[in-house]
Amino acid sequence: MKMTEIGNAELKKRADAVFIGNYARYPAAMVRGEGCRLVDGDGREYLDFLAGIAVCSLGHCHPKVTEAVREQAGLLVHVSNLYYTEPMTRLAELLVANSFAEKVFMANSGAEANEAAIKLARINGGQGKFEIISLTGSFHGRTLATVAATGQPKFHEGFEPMPAGFLHAPFGDLEAIEKLVTDRTCAILCEPLQGEGGVRPLEKEYLQGIRKLCDEKNLLLIFDEIQTGMGRTGTLFAYEQLGVIPDIMTLAKGLGNGLPIGAMLTSTQLAAAFVPGTHASTFGGNPVASAAAVAVLGVMLEDGFLPGVRERSLYFRGELEKLAERYPTIISRIRGLGMILGAVLTDTAVAMGTDIVNAMFEKGFLMNFAGNVALRFVPPLVVTMAEIDELISALDGVLAEVNV
Repeated sequence: MKMTEIGNAELKKRADAVFIGNYARYPAAMVRGEGCRLVDGDGREYLDFLAGIAVCSLGHCHPKVTEAVREQAGLLVHVSNLYYTEPMTRLAELLVANSFAEKVFMANSGAEANEAAIKLARINGGQGKFEIISLTGSFHGRTLATVAATGQPKFHEGFEPMPAGFLHAPFGDLEAIEKLVTDRTCAILCEPLQGEGGVRPLEKEYLQGIRKLCDEKNLLLIFDEIQTGMGRTGTLFAYEQLGVIPDIMTLAKGLGNGLPIGAMLTSTQLAAAFVPGTHASTFGGNPVASAAAVAVLGVMLEDGFLPGVRERSLYFRGELEKLAERYPTIISRIRGLGMILGAVLTDTAVAMGTDIVNAMFEKGFLMNFAGNVALRFVPPLVVTMAEIDELISALDGVLAEVNV
């Protein structure tokens, strides 16, 4: 691979001098990627089990996505949503054809997609019905409304007062949700699996109970599939495995395989509440990002792609479970769906979570620690069994060093 002329230390020095310090970055400047591998400014190679936090699902610089971006960038990069474009239209057609939805709103991020969902739920609720119930441990974005919807107080600290109308029910407690429902409630918002909350799946029966409650109380059910969508769980969307169909679904992350794009999907009936001037996005459905997303969906819908993800995810889970058996004082259990897997640390090992991730970085493996409880693995969906073996071998070595 071609090396950059700027090494890690020099670029870090320049960047730290000019960027606001709201990220705790590792001392590596990534300059090139291919498949599941990244190379930094010093020429060091990393095996990526983070994928931009579940974004680069087809791996870095997938040739079909790269070609789609190149071709579209030579034709048309941007026009206002006052005009139609073919890539955005084609993407919406594919999303509708392969989901419960009939209508799509294009955004440029997950937070923006969730903002659209919140606004659509409120305008459909009508006068006085504005409250949205979400779950503790959830994560829905970094804008002020989506932070308010997020059920983790640490994300609220310093930004109070939060926008009104967001309530949080204890995770897994259907009765608690029901007690929060009032005449002001318009929707229940949840992730089928909490990624940032520690790779915590919602039980199928629990989600089905929430759906039933929404039907009985005339509430909308919003699924945040920003992390679980686009093949991450082994089906195109997680809801397909749960026997629950939402009224609104939000997507982003893996949708563009690294290009910034989000989407909110819903029914024709609900979408009718958005009329010209109600809501908009300057960059939503950008032609280049949409062309990338069309290429992503094209690959994911090929015969054998999603079954292959499921096969390799079962192998990955099995290998992680072997580690859990080998180190019971460190890992209590493995949980997750498909290629979003978490190794839940024991109470005594939680304090070592960040140290384990840092030790893996030093060995050339990217992963993170989610919800202050689980080592999170969200590799590109094209990860091979041999690459999984490399990670397991390295993690085995790190756990052996910290084992007590």
